[in-house]
Amino acid sequence: MPHYIPQYVLALDQGTTSSRAILFDRQGQVVACAQQEYPQHFPQPGWVEHDALDIWNSQLACARKVLADSGVSAAQIAAVGIANQRETTIVWDRATGEPIARAIVWQDRRTAGACDRLREAGHARAIARSTGLELDAYFSATKLQWLLANVPGARARAERGELCFGTVDSWLAYKLCGRHVTDVGNASRTMLYNIHTMRWDPALLDLFGVPEAMLPEVVRSSGQVGKVHEEWFGAPIPLSGIAGDQQAATFGQACYDKGMVKNTYGTGCFMLMHAGYVPPVSRNRLLATIGWKVDGRTDYMLEGSVFMGGATVQWLRDGLGIIKESSEVEALATSVPDSGGVMLVPAFVGLGAPHWDAYARGTIVGMTRGTTGAHIARAAVEAIAYQSAELLAAMQKDAACPVMEVRADGGAARNDLLMQFQADLLGVPVVRPLVTETTALGAAYLAGLAECFWRSREEIQALWCAERRFEPAMPAERRAELRGRWARAVEHAKGWVEH
Repeated sequence: MPHYIPQYVLALDQGTTSSRAILFDRQGQVVACAQQEYPQHFPQPGWVEHDALDIWNSQLACARKVLADSGVSAAQIAAVGIANQRETTIVWDRATGEPIARAIVWQDRRTAGACDRLREAGHARAIARSTGLELDAYFSATKLQWLLANVPGARARAERGELCFGTVDSWLAYKLCGRHVTDVGNASRTMLYNIHTMRWDPALLDLFGVPEAMLPEVVRSSGQVGKVHEEWFGAPIPLSGIAGDQQAATFGQACYDKGMVKNTYGTGCFMLMHAGYVPPVSRNRLLATIGWKVDGRTDYMLEGSVFMGGATVQWLRDGLGIIKESSEVEALATSVPDSGGVMLVPAFVGLGAPHWDAYARGTIVGMTRGTTGAHIARAAVEAIAYQSAELLAAMQKDAACPVMEVRADGGAARNDLLMQFQADLLGVPVVRPLVTETTALGAAYLAGLAECFWRSREEIQALWCAERRFEPAMPAERRAELRGRWARAVEHAKGWVEH
């Protein structure tokens, strides 16, 4: 059998609507990529579910395909890294590995009422103090609470230690190498983890009724967890990097210094600012979250979350049918000079930061008899930028320092219309890197660092390269006018569903 020197790192990028696997070389360049969509389930209004086995099977199929297509063997791979959709909540049988119910997705709003009751009981401040998070149905704690209460026998089984809880990273790690783990960044998104003590919080476990026996071991983001079972890829490979998708993207964008900002334009939009090495405190309803733990040091972030980013374009495709492929939206939107006064607030699953309104719903205002599908498409693209502009404004207030640029990534970052409008609204340059697959790249870097495939963050920073820089060109008066109009439109969307 030939002896190979590992030349690649395999990243598993498990997203909300699809699973992907990407193979990277030592220069951080994409060698091969495979992607597979999997079903979304919407059993009731506001509910979003995945079959955890669909997540696993699609992810495994992508990884095998990328190896087959590239002709790379498992022996040539130095490490595997995981980047995952965060907060999505999975419970499975520890012995059989079978899920006890569908996964409850981060977008799911079924526990908004439970959050209201906790807020009314005065728990929001204590939760924020321990976790850095807003009390919201977005996070895992109330989803797990719901599963324990609504799946027959689940609570008793959990208390006996028969069940495992995990976010998607935990689920994949369990299937890949049999370890029940999560990294510090994913743990910090559950609303059960104390970002100051770096432990599962006993008071929060008691509040949400979560047995500690079902929780994963919390590990650093870069470090060998175990070896992937030989049956999956033909040889054991170290599983050495784990990060939530947004933390991974921030790492992949080489945002290693305080004040650096990246925005990922995926299913949602997630803006993260490096906040240093102690937990930050937001006074503008942003989240304090753990970015990663590498070489014994924990990096913290300020984060703003937009629930509907690229998913808004998918709604144009699947809901309205005005485009056949998501890639067609830019051409349709640029076929008109502007949105014709139309504002689309895509609060289909409520509003994230800085509003945190679980009862907001999607709204279109400003339509006339002359409004066309092109105007609605343009308004949909612009809505992504408006929501992100709100996040940066809040971040700048919290950080009290000017932002010099925003590094953009994710699928929608390839839309030039969106990137230019984003720069115009922000009033700062938006920079698109040469490699826009920064979520997967960050997972690869974290895994590769653990195996000395890359030796330092400085080496990784030197690999980062800009593909295009979008400079703001809109007059300040026009920017203020448009953002004021957006604020009015958002008010129409708020509180639409009765509590």
